[in-house]
Amino acid sequence: MSSEPAGGQIITTTPSATIMASSQLAGSSTPSTTTTTSTTVAAEIVGSTVAGIKETMKTLITTPTARTTTTTSMATPSTTTISSVSSTAAISSSLANDPTKQSVADLSSSLQHFGIVDYCVFVLMLIICAAIGFYFGFIEKKQKKKGQKGSATEQRRGSEALDYLVGGRKMKVFPVSLSLVASFVSGISLLGTSTEIYVYGTQYAFILITLALSGVISWYVFLPVFCNLQLTSTYEYFDKRFSRRMRLFGAVLFNIKTVLWLPIAVYVPALTLSQVSGIELHTIVPIVIVICTFYTTVGGIRGVVWTDVIQSFVMFGSMFILIIKGTIDVGGLGVLWQRNLEGGRLNFPELTLDPTVRMGILPVFIGGTFFKLQNTSINQPTIQRFMSLPSLKQIKQTLWTFSIGLTLLYCLCIYVGLLAFATFHDCDPIATGLCHSRDQLVPVLVMNVLGQFPGMPGLFVSGVFSAALSSLSTYLNSLAAVVLEDFIKPFAKKDISERTTGLIMRTVVVICGLSSIGLVYVVEKLGMVLQLSATLQSIVYGPMLGIFTVGMLMPWLNEKSVLAGSICSFLTMAWICINAQIANVTGTFRHPKLPVAVDGCNYDFDMSKYLNTTSEYLPSHGSNIYHISFLWYTGLGACLVMIASNVACLFFGLNDVSKLDDKLVSPFIVKYIQKYKYSEVKVVKDLPLNGLK
Repeated sequence: MSSEPAGGQIITTTPSATIMASSQLAGSSTPSTTTTTSTTVAAEIVGSTVAGIKETMKTLITTPTARTTTTTSMATPSTTTISSVSSTAAISSSLANDPTKQSVADLSSSLQHFGIVDYCVFVLMLIICAAIGFYFGFIEKKQKKKGQKGSATEQRRGSEALDYLVGGRKMKVFPVSLSLVASFVSGISLLGTSTEIYVYGTQYAFILITLALSGVISWYVFLPVFCNLQLTSTYEYFDKRFSRRMRLFGAVLFNIKTVLWLPIAVYVPALTLSQVSGIELHTIVPIVIVICTFYTTVGGIRGVVWTDVIQSFVMFGSMFILIIKGTIDVGGLGVLWQRNLEGGRLNFPELTLDPTVRMGILPVFIGGTFFKLQNTSINQPTIQRFMSLPSLKQIKQTLWTFSIGLTLLYCLCIYVGLLAFATFHDCDPIATGLCHSRDQLVPVLVMNVLGQFPGMPGLFVSGVFSAALSSLSTYLNSLAAVVLEDFIKPFAKKDISERTTGLIMRTVVVICGLSSIGLVYVVEKLGMVLQLSATLQSIVYGPMLGIFTVGMLMPWLNEKSVLAGSICSFLTMAWICINAQIANVTGTFRHPKLPVAVDGCNYDFDMSKYLNTTSEYLPSHGSNIYHISFLWYTGLGACLVMIASNVACLFFGLNDVSKLDDKLVSPFIVKYIQKYKYSEVKVVKDLPLNGLK
């Protein structure tokens, strides 16, 4: 959220921008000028009638210096005009307070008609998820035990953890692929991506290209190493490549990130259901967490994967229905395209080298590649699913199936964002207060498009909950894996029994799941969830990506150098990301949002609230490091580790490459290591035997 500017409203125009006034949606080209309207103009506005104001609004399109309504631009403003607070009050009283119109509060209440059929659809989805968890936790497990009793072979030690965390490494390609899609696209992405497109345009959509780039890098650099080592926890790699303390360092960072991220994942679906049903947000949260914790606790990875499969179908189905009906309502694809074109939503990443530009060409394609790479290559939940497959061939098939499914789902989210703008092009529900937060935009769209059809809002809410529940259950299961493999087993003085292993894993899931309830109160105060989620992940995954990259691509670096580099990177990224979020919340630095309009609203709202949000459409310039685009965070964190580690090796020395296990580095690096080892042996053989007979 951004702070309200002092002294009145600020009006911005640029030659290349598409301008939208509070009374009209239109594009215009204006010269670069800077003026301050006089008190005479303000007095004339105050004394004008409604008809006079409307007539004045029409002339504003061609008379930029006389504007008194809020206008914004897509580009960096070149003109700033300041008018008095009295003009704001005049427009508010003359245009907004119409007693014949329905109030925004009444309209919001009327949209909350979550009927009995909707509740049935939603509850049915939750029952199916719980039933799947119950089946894999009790019925299938009981059948398996009966089979083992009848066979001559006893259950081998470690099978409880192997079965619960990676499904005995016998999972199939299709369900794992859908599970990856469902857990990758959380409720944060499902709603946040659409809101991103509505607020900032299609610049973010180009990050889809980075999915292919990150997939290729993942396949050739990271996945072969994990497959060769057959790890359950990715941080076991740190122990093998560096040391136990590096393993603990990585596991601690993962736990911090996950504990901070889980309440965000819960907050989004709860916000959605609250918008469409009127149920209090903090009543919904415990229900979501308890159900998810239940089927994750009893079902293990099999329960998580198969609930993800069901949830994937619900997600895709609800999105398709919303898109088809919504497109018909706005008048077809042509109308949707035209409205977004006129509103400036069909935009490209900016061609600039300025790192503070939110969606510049370099942050999107380079920063975006790093941003996606940490999710597809080193992320514990992702690697854990890949390791549940029996062979490298099936892992490759899963990677590409997952990439295609993920791209399709993101495209649907992007289209929903364009559909939202086409629907609300002349009456922005965020500016009028119909949405209490930006992340409620899509639920309002759903009720507007599908509200009259019983069961349809329930289906969409089920889709959002499906995305959130799949991500939540995935991370809870991964937390159990990390705690068991990295914190319990390495320090256990004797082998842990199967019964104790199962108890530890399930206890971790329950404790971490229930602890998220209280943290939701913090999340709802911290701004747009998409950027917040990316910020929190980058504090951990930027340095983490750097450590894995050093381990697999820089065999000459030893443990002390990498530890020093990773600590330096983590502290730096924490400082940058936390300060960036503070600046975002307080409004001391902000990225300009694209223009909106309210002239087509058929309900009464507080116009002053709309006019007071003018600051959100103007950039707040700054040159601090934490003003850079959030898409740079992961790449910056990774590069800091690599640079700092190489500098630290000047003090801590180099690693003996000849003693390094080939399985710990990427395959194409192994070739160079083998050449080095071969040349070293050859030199030793060719040494002259001086003085030796």
